[in-house]
Amino acid sequence: MHISDFVHALPKAELHVHLVGAASLDTVLALARHHPDGPVPTDEAALRKFYEFRNFRHFINQYGVVNDLVTTGEDVRTLVVGYARDAARTNIRYAELTISATSHLRAGIAPDELVEALAAGREEALAVHGVALQWIFDIPGIWDRDWGMTSARFAADHRPEGLVGFGLGGFESDSPRAKFREAFAVARDAGLHMVPHAGETTPPSEIWAALHDLRAERIGHGVSSVQDPDLLRHLADEGVAVEVCPTSNIRTGAVKSFDEHHLPRLVEAGVPVTISTDDPGMFHTDLDREYLLCHERFGFSRDELAGLARAGVRASFAPAELKDQLLKEIDAL
Repeated sequence: MHISDFVHALPKAELHVHLVGAASLDTVLALARHHPDGPVPTDEAALRKFYEFRNFRHFINQYGVVNDLVTTGEDVRTLVVGYARDAARTNIRYAELTISATSHLRAGIAPDELVEALAAGREEALAVHGVALQWIFDIPGIWDRDWGMTSARFAADHRPEGLVGFGLGGFESDSPRAKFREAFAVARDAGLHMVPHAGETTPPSEIWAALHDLRAERIGHGVSSVQDPDLLRHLADEGVAVEVCPTSNIRTGAVKSFDEHHLPRLVEAGVPVTISTDDPGMFHTDLDREYLLCHERFGFSRDELAGLARAGVRASFAPAELKDQLLKEIDAL
């Protein structure tokens, strides 16, 4: 079996992917054409140029502009089903899709409309595309302007079916992890798992803050952890998974080149590493490409690629029976 066929055949769980950033160019063009006087290009070539990010802050700004196109529950449902369609093409069987719920509320979507759209999209994703979805509601950095309390209260009070986690994204240097301690406590008390971003563009101290102040159970990105041997040992010893998104790190400038990427060092240190796309529509990638990249750029063998797939399943919050099924299928390859 050719390596590309092997990668495609791996049943995959994707744990770090954002609803708006996952949207294909066609989907974003359709949304933009509904708002032709807005700042998002309505021409494909211009949109591709719009997605050429100068740095991490520019990426966050452009993401916010695209996010503002999502103004109805039907837009949300379309994005969810579109992700599931694209995910199925790379044999993603389970995903935890991150939703910046409060940004959609600010755009005028009513709470009940948002919850209903997620439910409808989730049902269609499984029935039509065979992709089981669960949700992570995240704090979009400092956009809430109250250190995440609006996001946490919404997650606790309007919890849709399938909501399993609470996250934190946005521009890290503006948003010290410790400032969100109270919001994460509210979400934790509501029974959600803690899955903040940390150490994407900030030093290991922010990963420690995510662990200690936010009680993180997984770390989004976390690539700067290699700068701190004690932190690496802690992540490995405690089995705290790090959600690595290789192409994303290059496209946003978080990492300068694949030669400098820390993914191999994380694996060598025994840290549980999962592979995801982050924002595949914006970064022109998919999960098969990310796994192939691990083979072609980092030299991972088939067994090591299968190990990454197993790590994604094990670190997920999927039902136990689904985890068992996916692990058996990976072992059978």
